[in-house]
Amino acid sequence: QVQLVESGGGLVQAGGSLRLSCAASGRTFSSYVMDWFRQAPGKEREFVAAISRGGSSTSYADSVKGRFTISRDNAKNTVYLQMIRLKPEDTAVYYCAAGPAMAVMNYWGKGTLVTVSS
Repeated sequence: QVQLVESGGGLVQAGGSLRLSCAASGRTFSSYVMDWFRQAPGKEREFVAAISRGGSSTSYADSVKGRFTISRDNAKNTVYLQMIRLKPEDTAVYYCAAGPAMAVMNYWGKGTLVTVSS
């Protein structure tokens, strides 16, 4: 069992930056692929970024490539999402998730709200 808690969300102006964190409980954090997803008001949840167990491989949605960076610190059981050049369309609740593979997420956090004002 893994429990995930996101933090770092807030209100930021367009063009600004935020760094989200997701702290995981348990001793098996390094055995999980970690993803970030987001859900905007009135829209379905969508994939944002993924990182492999050791952190050497990452994947991004086209909409965030070049602006968002996913990273992890296995010693701290934490995954991060650095977001720069934020746009109003990035406004959403951001969730981190853990699983055995990028497309198989078994554990989810409760989310943190990011609001980007124009």
